Amino acid sequence: MSRSGADLALLLLGGFRSLVDDATDELAQRGYQDVRPVHDFAIRAIAAGADDATRLGQRLSVSKQAAAKTIAVLQERGYVTRDADPLDGRRKRLQVTDLGFEVLRQGEEIFDELRDQWVRRIGRAELERLEKHLATLVGGSAVRLDTPGWMTRDLGGSS
Repeated sequence: MSRSGADLALLLLGGFRSLVDDATDELAQRGYQDVRPVHDFAIRAIAAGADDATRLGQRLSVSKQAAAKTIAVLQERGYVTRDADPLDGRRKRLQVTDLGFEVLRQGEEIFDELRDQWVRRIGRAELERLEKHLATLVGGSAVRLDTPGWMTRDLGGSS
């Protein structure tokens, strides 16, 4: 049976969604009921140097206001802090807390477990072949932190 290009895109999105939904559910089972996929992207971006709302918004391709809302949630839940910048006392820098790094670690562990489930379903060789083909098709740096903004971007050019 031949599929369309749209079918392929939906299958790939479905695979992503399945893994993310299962990981979110498992994180909740482990006591992190308040973690959402966008929080992972934001925490990773902050850990990589997006240390204020402007930079975080740029990294996630969302507005500064959307980034500020995400920051407020992450602070409230103890995943990030806003500390004085040692070089500029007027500026506050975002930093990931130990709890934030623990959530990332737990998430990575869960994704490894989910990958193992896929190995049991289709076999190691098939999954490795799929991963190899996907790497060939999407390139070596397929992971982008701007996914939250990309998924909701306005293609018409307005903000």
